[in-house]
Amino acid sequence: MRPSEEEALELHRKHGSSPVIIQHCKTVAMVSRILAMRFKEKGSPVDVELVVVGALLHDIGRSKVQTVRHGIEGAELLKQDGVDGAVVEIVFRHVGAGISPDEAKALGFPDRDYVPRTLEQRIVCFSDKMVASDRVRPFDEEVKRFVAKKHDVPRLVALKEGLAKELGEDPEKVIFDKIKESQ
Repeated sequence: MRPSEEEALELHRKHGSSPVIIQHCKTVAMVSRILAMRFKEKGSPVDVELVVVGALLHDIGRSKVQTVRHGIEGAELLKQDGVDGAVVEIVFRHVGAGISPDEAKALGFPDRDYVPRTLEQRIVCFSDKMVASDRVRPFDEEVKRFVAKKHDVPRLVALKEGLAKELGEDPEKVIFDKIKESQ
């Protein structure tokens, strides 16, 4: 079952997500929609509905844990609720700029690849990195956070560069231009 936007929010309520997490997910969904629509305008075969619902649900696991495991926990909750596997994969793969199988092993995660692969997964992952709480912010702020936490900065930068190459323009600029235009 692929939930509607309202059903996605209902799943948050069902699992006890805080208002702060729900608002963060709504902001990530707004940013994700902007990027997905731009890809669609340029002729990319992107599933905008999947992107938005995946973004709305990406942090549902934070209703259970506030650690890097929230992606796994959220995916498990959604599996138990019978949610479409494509949405579940977005939730699995949005943490950091993705988690490699070796990193997953070191973290004690189930043995699998958590790096976003599909365009929809990469859009949600990137959009999440553009949002702190409910504020859309410059990408450089997330790079600085990755450096401070000793996360995989090259993978983060490659995520943005890959989207830019496919889109033919800077995804960060697309986001900020659209937000500015709507104000």
